[in-house]
Amino acid sequence: MFKKIVNYCKACYEELAHKTTWPTRAELTHSAMVVLSASLVIALVVFAMDSLFRFVMNTIYPN
Repeated sequence: MFKKIVNYCKACYEELAHKTTWPTRAELTHSAMVVLSASLVIALVVFAMDSLFRFVMNTIYPN
């Protein structure tokens, strides 16, 4: 049983260290900028929709 666990750990290390292709720093930076940009756009859209719905509700049901 212990030998199977050790072999499994060795195989995992071998795959991560030698068979996996890791992205370059430039690729990581580009991906991070894409995610940041998309997050900002989505946040702005949600903010605009929230503001519009608040305006409509305040028009229909004034305080």
